[in-house]
Amino acid sequence: MTHARTLRALAQLLTYPDARLRALLPALGEHFDDERACSPAVRAALAALVAHLRARDPYEIEADYVDCFDRGRATSLLLFEHVHADSRERGQAMVDLLATYEQAGLRLAPGQLPDWLPIVLEFASTQPPKLARAFLGELAPLLNALHTALAARRSRYAATIAAALELAGERVRTVALPPEESIDEAWAEPPAFGGCSTRGQARPDAAQPLHFVPRAAPAVSAAAGLPRDADAAARAPL
Repeated sequence: MTHARTLRALAQLLTYPDARLRALLPALGEHFDDERACSPAVRAALAALVAHLRARDPYEIEADYVDCFDRGRATSLLLFEHVHADSRERGQAMVDLLATYEQAGLRLAPGQLPDWLPIVLEFASTQPPKLARAFLGELAPLLNALHTALAARRSRYAATIAAALELAGERVRTVALPPEESIDEAWAEPPAFGGCSTRGQARPDAAQPLHFVPRAAPAVSAAAGLPRDADAAARAPL
């Protein structure tokens, strides 16, 4: 059985820990303990996360949240980042997921992304138990990748992902993660006058390699007696 209220509670716990969420923490802690939807080990880990968020300075927990979820793909709450990154396939996957939501009669608020985990969990909470488990089960590989990355950082938020996996009827599994550069490195601008990229191009004051490729003879169209790509032939260097 999938527990809708627990899925919604997990979704709330994964949102930005602003004043609104901090006010909900006592109720969330009581819910996880009272409903007992998860195993004792996971409930204890969720209780530790709630207690941690309640005890820490608000500015510290907000900074920790950003550092954990917004500064690297491995721990991103945008699930398709883990499999598609910035490729075109991610856009199509998001369109398909949005269509799934709309077919169920749900609409996202402007600016919300369908693969953001709190939204995914909220959607699952609206579905019949069997469908909810199947939906979350399909995402288990992505959830396990996220759990592995959070556990490697010793983040208490790993408890929320373990709980979601349990509610999907899945086991927590450690998966191999590819090495990842930080968001700061990936988006770093090259030094001024240092070339158009931080990778793959020599600096202006360094030797620029030239590569000569032999040009094949243009193919000739039997019908017109012209190269098949006349424009390309005209542009080709002599």
